Amino acid sequence: MKNVVIDGVEYVKADSVNQPAEKLDGFPYVICRTYSAGVFAGYLKSRSGKEVVLLKTRRIWYWDGAASLSQLAMTGTSKPDKCKFPCEVEKVELTEAIEIIEVTEKAKESIKGVPVWQK
Repeated sequence: MKNVVIDGVEYVKADSVNQPAEKLDGFPYVICRTYSAGVFAGYLKSRSGKEVVLLKTRRIWYWDGAASLSQLAMTGTSKPDKCKFPCEVEKVELTEAIEIIEVTEKAKESIKGVPVWQK
């Protein structure tokens, strides 16, 4: 989807803002909060009770520019340089998932665009 830029301001079609993120082999892009392992963003391959498998996932170690995970899932971050998201891993198996939020395309692009945080 192409956005329009007028006088340096990017405009997005209003009906496209809350569109679900494009899927990977039918798997939706989600944010998953766990009881003790933290928060992750990735493609939801499977869920069985509280056990979740995510593909192409990043740990959301620290975020800024969104008031909550709900806002992060809908609009992404307005401060990507302040976020701490380590590198993407191919697969993670999580136990004790307590919240799964489907992510919009806009938010997915924002999350994936956060620079890799490392020490």
